[in-house]
Amino acid sequence: VQLQASGGGLVQAGGSLRLSCAASGRIFSTYMMSWFRQAPGKEREFVAGISWKGGAIYYSDSVKGRFTISRDNAKNAMYLQMNSLKLEDTAVYYCAADRSSFVSRIPGSYDFWGQGTQVTVSS
Repeated sequence: VQLQASGGGLVQAGGSLRLSCAASGRIFSTYMMSWFRQAPGKEREFVAGISWKGGAIYYSDSVKGRFTISRDNAKNAMYLQMNSLKLEDTAVYYCAADRSSFVSRIPGSYDFWGQGTQVTVSS
């Protein structure tokens, strides 16, 4: 599976962005998918994850209620709708995939990563 994240950019605090993750491979629909982010000087952290059928969805406490993860298996794509953005949401956002049947919050659990897309929130 190859992943490519896009949709990042510069946005004012309180604004919105929608990230996309395009995946190659016929078996995308069987992979668990997640978004992670990494700010300068910080470790990569879990943002949101979704099971292969979309029945199980998880968010970090810092984004719960503001971000929405979704996937479209027919299009081999995953999305992250980010609303009410805060300065602390500034980071490089990565999409990741794994064959596991459960959503993991640990970066080392994932076999496949996209290249990352920069999200910058300004005041």
